[in-house]
Amino acid sequence: MRVALFVTCLVDAEYPEVAKATVALLRRLGHDVEFPAGQVCCGQMHVNAGYQREALGLIRRHVEVFEPYEAIVSPSGSCTASARHQQAVVARRAGDEDLARRAEAVAARTWELGQFLVDRCETPDVGAYWPHRVTYHPACHALRLLGAADQHLQLLRRVEGIDLVDLPDADTCCGFGGIFSLKNADTSTAMLADKMTSIVSTRAEYVTAADVSCLMHIGGGLSRLRTGVQAVHMAEILASTEDHR
Repeated sequence: MRVALFVTCLVDAEYPEVAKATVALLRRLGHDVEFPAGQVCCGQMHVNAGYQREALGLIRRHVEVFEPYEAIVSPSGSCTASARHQQAVVARRAGDEDLARRAEAVAARTWELGQFLVDRCETPDVGAYWPHRVTYHPACHALRLLGAADQHLQLLRRVEGIDLVDLPDADTCCGFGGIFSLKNADTSTAMLADKMTSIVSTRAEYVTAADVSCLMHIGGGLSRLRTGVQAVHMAEILASTEDHR
């Protein structure tokens, strides 16, 4: 299958290892993965901040870049949710019906990585190996907007060597929420404290999720407290094999 990597801004700028892991994983599973160099921000930040008209150019660029591909895969529930649920709505509100229809067509072929592997490819066992104690945080956008309630856990449960432990109050938000953590810093910090308490209680070596934004927030807090728990994106776990020991 010809697959385009929708890398997202944060992964591209701050966590390139997640992009590399995603490409390595998909290629190992037999997909022809391309990285469209013309991609830019999908416009989610602008839309969430109320700048919908300013996001139109970004949405148009996103649609133009990804239209040729059979499948568009992203290691981010947040940005996938933006492509699926925001872009066409914003275009239609601006009176651009043609762009809205094109955005809907691209959205129908856009997948969050875990859902792509389980729902589209029916490959819950990707041949991964990760001999560590891990707990999983379900990021809000993937869980609530995309409905990825079980796909990530299906993938993680089939990783050889993993000791996957349940996270108490797993579906509680970590407090990041993009600009929420900036505009409501005290509330965000309190939510993060609750999330870290739950993570530390599992005695996990790693906490994983499918969004680097959540992991940046959680990992930063865990590091500052010197808990010893490391944050790792799910793609990095799934891309790891016995050969990488």
